[in-house]
Amino acid sequence: MGKGKPFLEVFASALHEDYRFPILEIFAFLYALGTFVFASFGPAMSPQAVSSEAIAYTLTTSLLGLPLFIFIILIFKNVAYGLGNDLEKGIIQTYFSYPLKRRGILTAKLLSALGIALIIFLAIQISALYVLAPDIVSPYLGTVLLTYAASLSFPFLIAGIMLLVTLALRRGGLALVIGIVLYFAMGIISSIVMFISYATDSPLALKIISVISPNTVLAQYYSYGPFGSELWTPTFSEVLLYIGASYVIVAFLFFLGYLYFSRRLGL
Repeated sequence: MGKGKPFLEVFASALHEDYRFPILEIFAFLYALGTFVFASFGPAMSPQAVSSEAIAYTLTTSLLGLPLFIFIILIFKNVAYGLGNDLEKGIIQTYFSYPLKRRGILTAKLLSALGIALIIFLAIQISALYVLAPDIVSPYLGTVLLTYAASLSFPFLIAGIMLLVTLALRRGGLALVIGIVLYFAMGIISSIVMFISYATDSPLALKIISVISPNTVLAQYYSYGPFGSELWTPTFSEVLLYIGASYVIVAFLFFLGYLYFSRRLGL
């Protein structure tokens, strides 16, 4: 048996568990519903920021609200319950008997848990953007993709933390709780950071939080934040730097997950 066949078997099994009927249909419907219902062309930004590029950013951000939350729920479910239940029920131990390295098993699981969820999410979102505003999206596709990159970084960071917790505990319930708590805590922390920045008239707090949530720096770049460009006007290079740094952290968390799964996970 070649290595490709057992990998596909693990991947197919993960797909079946992660997206069994009616999970896929429900989440796809909610993606589409949230995308079209919450789309907004309103200039919710300071006057100096109103440009075609900024409008593309605003439109993309408006589509992200509910669908992004639904995407987060889906990947949390897949990582915590999908992988956690497989560990608890001994399914992962069965995969270890396949002629496939441990990292291949984890890759197959994550491709299903995160990769497929991301493909569905982006396919619906970008298709909706082209339907709603092709004249805005087509010339500024780079802005659209950059907005998605900045917005998805934090969910993937939480998913990486959940992966480590799930592997360490070998069950998904607590990992799911931790992920949900971290996600909502981030919203509270962001509000506190905004208040601190306003009270101290310093962008330092915004810069710190932008490392793990780069959508903050992108919002400042387009003067979309509550203070516009009064506190901090980052350059485009700074935006790319913060987004890149956030994904370095995400990659490191998943690297630790692979390392633990391959060498430290005793089953």
